[in-house]
Amino acid sequence: MKIIKAELEKVAVRPNQYPKTDLPEIAFAGRSNVGKSSFINSLVNRKNLARTSGKPGKTRTINFYNINDKFRLVDLPGYGYAQVSKEEKEKWGHIIEEYLNTRENLVEVVQLVDIRHSPTEQDLMMYNWLKTYGFKGLVIATKADKITKNKYPSYIKTIKNKLEIKDNNLIIPYSSPKKLNIDKVWSEFYKILGIKKEQ
Repeated sequence: MKIIKAELEKVAVRPNQYPKTDLPEIAFAGRSNVGKSSFINSLVNRKNLARTSGKPGKTRTINFYNINDKFRLVDLPGYGYAQVSKEEKEKWGHIIEEYLNTRENLVEVVQLVDIRHSPTEQDLMMYNWLKTYGFKGLVIATKADKITKNKYPSYIKTIKNKLEIKDNNLIIPYSSPKKLNIDKVWSEFYKILGIKKEQ
């Protein structure tokens, strides 16, 4: 897909701040330091569309990115950052849950995990939640450039076992700097959105 338009359309914490439900949305869930912003930037070939931060846990809002006026990519607040108060964590959790429970034009939630580390209990809780709500269970294993390619199978096996994923094809290793497997990711998104590749 040729990205003609990629812009931050809305920043929200409550449903009345969300954009209209006129476009399908794919949302991304993951831990605070998993690289969601870098992933979004690399997907749409923009350096600073989604703001990246050296400080995990900084994204405390739901960020809606309009792509070609055809669909939105939605960056959910990261979870699992230890140096945040319990009250703050609960607030973020509510923001995420409210969006996932109420957004009628949400077509898929994709989970991001760091390929180098075994998924946490919070990752497992999120994955189980997504499966319960009928989402596909697609997992992007970020930071794949940090390990050698011949080690992918063992790291993918760890993710598969921890999250109890039945199909290896649901786990896609990804590198934002190198755009490793970008075509594979877009191919999955085309299917989810019902968009033909040439569009």
